[in-house]
Amino acid sequence: MGNSTEILFFLQGLNETVSSKRTYFILILLVYIFTVLANLTVIGTVVLEKTLHEPMLVFLCNLCINGILGASILYPKILVDLLSDLSVTSYKACLGQIFLIYSYAYCEWGTLAVMAYDRYIAICKPLNYHSIITPQKVMKLLLLTWLSSICESVVVVGMIARLPLCGFNIDKLYCTAWDVVKLSCVDTSINNIFGYILMVVQLSLVVLVVISYIYIIRACVRSPKERSKFMQTCLPHSIALSNFLIAHGFDLMYTRYGPTDRLQALRNVMSLDYLIVPPILNPLVYGLKLNQIRRRIFRMISQKTHALK
Repeated sequence: MGNSTEILFFLQGLNETVSSKRTYFILILLVYIFTVLANLTVIGTVVLEKTLHEPMLVFLCNLCINGILGASILYPKILVDLLSDLSVTSYKACLGQIFLIYSYAYCEWGTLAVMAYDRYIAICKPLNYHSIITPQKVMKLLLLTWLSSICESVVVVGMIARLPLCGFNIDKLYCTAWDVVKLSCVDTSINNIFGYILMVVQLSLVVLVVISYIYIIRACVRSPKERSKFMQTCLPHSIALSNFLIAHGFDLMYTRYGPTDRLQALRNVMSLDYLIVPPILNPLVYGLKLNQIRRRIFRMISQKTHALK
């Protein structure tokens, strides 16, 4: 089967009745709009308020920008599918979706790792913080995060594009690398090995985050001031990291090793979790937990309310 063949995949449980599809469409559209607005609110607040131009909040902005990317990969396609009888995507569109999804996932991992490094320096080496985390270093870390994410995704898509396909049905809500690789007619050992390499790279980031948190927790135990700083910034970060780790890890492992005829509902939920929950969770958790952002947002809302009156 040539690479120009259209690859079909179906949205499980969304094709029951016309009325159900309309309800899903409205709900998903509202969630998408809320997700984009919530992330834009945090980004706009940090950008417009000069006192918020701190490394941690700059990294948070990057997390929110990536969150908008992640949401925009999934929601528009689902909304289009809900208006159609079948969920169909072309081969090129499928590869494009894989590239964007993997760029989003790798960037999310990288940003969370950089934020953990920032918190480690802030809490464990506070006197050296501004000499280590300089504006130039912040830009380099962000650039490294995006470039590495894009390069990894380009290689993933390139290795898939070389494979001839013998199937066209993807048993998932969207295109992923391994689901397409499984449709290949030839040996995919190279793709499998490269997949393991990427898994080791991402796992190493998780290990670095865990190590940094061990040092952070040790410092917090000794100091009430650092304990307060931990609750302000590290707790939201740990919540975001844990959710993304569990959902993405489950989806990755089940796609490779799980049975395809069982736990379909759980598979659908977990495969959507890391694309839907982090973009909503991050601005809400950080926006409500960080005093600087919360106070500024409430002040902006108050000013708008008085202006309308």
